[in-house]
Amino acid sequence: MAQNIYDNPDFLSGYSQLPRQVLGLAGAPEWPALRAMFPDMEGKRAIDLGCGFGWVSRWLRENGARTVLGVDLSESMIARAREATGDPAIDYRIADLETIELPEAAFDFAFSSLTFHYVSDFDRLARMIHRSLTVGSHFVFSIEHPVFMAATHPAWIEDEDGRKTWPVNRYAIEGERRTDWFAKDVVKYHRRIATTLNVLIRAGFIIEAVDEFAPSAQQISEKPALEEELERPMMLLVSVRRQEHPARPDRTSIPSGGSTPKSRRHEDDA
Repeated sequence: MAQNIYDNPDFLSGYSQLPRQVLGLAGAPEWPALRAMFPDMEGKRAIDLGCGFGWVSRWLRENGARTVLGVDLSESMIARAREATGDPAIDYRIADLETIELPEAAFDFAFSSLTFHYVSDFDRLARMIHRSLTVGSHFVFSIEHPVFMAATHPAWIEDEDGRKTWPVNRYAIEGERRTDWFAKDVVKYHRRIATTLNVLIRAGFIIEAVDEFAPSAQQISEKPALEEELERPMMLLVSVRRQEHPARPDRTSIPSGGSTPKSRRHEDDA
């Protein structure tokens, strides 16, 4: 089971004060770049993996999705999402993305914001998402950029001129990373960019767009603190499309049957 840090009261209290949680999508600077990767939502059955407070789930419905399933590991997040949502076409469920089972061809669009770096077995999850999508459907997601999370001690270092530098070490050593962020020992999983993209290709996805998010000049003028994001990429944004069959099928990894999500799992910052 994945670490459920979001039901830690201290973590949730701090996390809830982030601009993206107070202001919603308007407080997420990468949102315009992510949204530009979306296909037309009209009539689509969508799934929001790691839905958190449900900001994107509600946006999908407001922009034409026929139904939306939002899943998250955190009971507190799901409770807050349900309180904020009065639309019967949006269903929120507790689910663990490490073990989630999704019905075959049940969705026409999949989305996830800043969640998959909390998943240890991304290979399994990518194949499960591929299985759950109809042919030709899009899957768009963001994760913490591998450059951002690779280091042993990820934090700004200032050189003799006062210029900020972000350390990058252990980049090729993939696996668990522990950081202190609103709580001690938050567990994340570092993967190289190549690993993430190759997992998607093996699962049967066609890569359509990749973006290493950096704020625009206008965003920086409106919020000067964003200027430091020009020094290193914080987020990786990816858009892929489902092919008919996986490139390298693994018959032992994906169950032949399917069910609606019923385990537990997580989100992050959207």
